[in-house]
Amino acid sequence: MRRLVIATNNEGKVKEIKRLLAGYDYEVLSLKDLDINIDVEETGSSFEENSLLKARTIQKLTGGMVVADDSGLEVDFLNGAPGIYSSRFLGTSSEKKQYEGILALLDGIPDEYRNARFRCAASLVTDTDEMIFTGTLEGKIALKPKGDNGFGYDPVFFIPEFRKTMAQLDTETKNQISHRGKAFELLAAKLKNWSRP
Repeated sequence: MRRLVIATNNEGKVKEIKRLLAGYDYEVLSLKDLDINIDVEETGSSFEENSLLKARTIQKLTGGMVVADDSGLEVDFLNGAPGIYSSRFLGTSSEKKQYEGILALLDGIPDEYRNARFRCAASLVTDTDEMIFTGTLEGKIALKPKGDNGFGYDPVFFIPEFRKTMAQLDTETKNQISHRGKAFELLAAKLKNWSRP
């Protein structure tokens, strides 16, 4: 069985990859499983660069196959902010303060100017290959937060087709439509192809 290291301690990401690769010849491990405690500095200028930085760093430590991802929110009215700074937007790590900050910056802005998207880049690095898979979810910034099934900016990210915020959707639906789900689906398809005899 081939070992696949997910460069994260986020159990949700590990479970998602395990679900996508169910029945295939991969042992999916997190950094916690390998007792690796490292915080890779995200010095890239894009989601792609940051995910590749993380994957390369962990691959040097572990060898074999490593997956890392970077994702965030882009708001058109804010010229793409917070973008790669989504997790530390407005100088705070508080998710509530971050999405409240977005709402304050868009206070009074009409619906047609509230377009936004979640974007994800997932990198796969091996001893011989490097590749990046991307996923995007289009939506709008809601007028106020709704829902409690999510994290980050989910309570203020409104999806017109569902007439709900990300935080109001059930987990299965979120995994099917999310930016990360789309990127991981493409990555998993590549890994499945590799595992065929």
